[in-house]
Amino acid sequence: MVDAVVVGSGPNGLAAAVALARAGASVLVLEGAEVPGGGTRTAESTLPGFHHDVCSGAHPMGILSPFFRELPLEEHGLTWIRPAASVAHPLDDAPAVMLRRSLDRTSTDLGRDGAAYRRLVAPFLGDPHGFLRDALGPLGIPAHPLRFAHFGMLGLWPASSFARLLFREERARALFAGCAGHSILPLSHPLTSALGLMFAITAHVEDWPVARGGSRAITDALASLLRSLGGRIETGVRVRSTSDLPAARVFLFDTDPVQLSRIAEPVLPARYVRRLRRYRYGPGAFKVDWALDGPIPWKDPACLEASTVHVGGPLAEIAASEAAMWRGEHAERPFLILVQQSQFDATRAPPGKHTGYAYCHVPSGSTVDMTERIEAQIERFAPGFRDRILSRHTTDTAALEEENPNYVGGAITGGVADIGQLFTRPVARLDPYATPHPRVFLCSASTPPGGGVHGMCGYHAARSALRRLETFSPAPL
Repeated sequence: MVDAVVVGSGPNGLAAAVALARAGASVLVLEGAEVPGGGTRTAESTLPGFHHDVCSGAHPMGILSPFFRELPLEEHGLTWIRPAASVAHPLDDAPAVMLRRSLDRTSTDLGRDGAAYRRLVAPFLGDPHGFLRDALGPLGIPAHPLRFAHFGMLGLWPASSFARLLFREERARALFAGCAGHSILPLSHPLTSALGLMFAITAHVEDWPVARGGSRAITDALASLLRSLGGRIETGVRVRSTSDLPAARVFLFDTDPVQLSRIAEPVLPARYVRRLRRYRYGPGAFKVDWALDGPIPWKDPACLEASTVHVGGPLAEIAASEAAMWRGEHAERPFLILVQQSQFDATRAPPGKHTGYAYCHVPSGSTVDMTERIEAQIERFAPGFRDRILSRHTTDTAALEEENPNYVGGAITGGVADIGQLFTRPVARLDPYATPHPRVFLCSASTPPGGGVHGMCGYHAARSALRRLETFSPAPL
């Protein structure tokens, strides 16, 4: 008998399991795949010796996660490698914009907009970890209400309007638009400034790191820590119904809402199940991994200093790309999020060789091959890039969902995070991690604070489950 069963072993499922085990609960994690990790895995998907991150590649929220910062993950093999810069944003006829940890250097790089950028970001850097604790949790009373209210007022703006009002020149506007593009929303939507500002803040607290050996190192460290606390992980176990679950006191699901509705339908109220099935997942992604014969030949070599490169040119072009995918269209010049892990981690490729990946946002369930458009965008800012390609591996929306059933239609962030769903994911409840069944909880990225390798969804769900743990004896669901 176990106290808690966790279904799914993504970073949130493992974080929930670790939080429960640290509180003294006996925990069993069930994973349908043959290896744990969900999207936080690494594979030789192009050529032998080239190690590619299956989904997540650079980890600003991983290194800054309030929960992960409590854990001795370094003792379990995790090493963060910090680049010289978090983001490079190449432009057609100017040096790339660089987002560095130094607020002074970044502001100077923004020219006439440097002072405005400093006024925007500086108020959140006095106690950034306190701010992140407030931001990476469910809706409630923050520990620092004035600062969080200030962030909320700024974040409510559409990113495109905010950037045009705040900044006078294209460099700062493009930098902000690239950060806001992580929202997978049209930049004309409210709340997209919140994502832009959040990512900018994180870059001045820590350089956006990669994990030595691949993102799987995060999974391996969490799994090792869990086992040291007495927890167990069983892989290759598909949970399709409650009959596939062993007896336990509580059950936590690191799944999307529709999977939860299918598995637990017999024990959940019909009205709640219907609400779960109305959950909006939003657009998907198309990703390309490359084995390269050398580093990416950026026009501006400073781009090689950044773990992440936002490829998309000026604000207007990025906004057009993100608006297109929301309308069900495919941009001719898509906005790309590119990560070049091997620039900083020599274990990713054979000597003298490199890896890279980039993805763009596409309509949910898209079957369009975006490889040519993606590579043309990179070639635009890195002439000769195609000549460096030894092999490529493409992943469309169907392949993403096959790799990880939580990525419904290729949606990699757990669902739409717009004003209608950000604070009510997966449905509107005082405790978003609890369900109407007192022993069933949701701990995936479809709960607050949403997508990203930070484990905070799992941490908060575990705290919710711990309040009920002693109420029940182990029993089938």
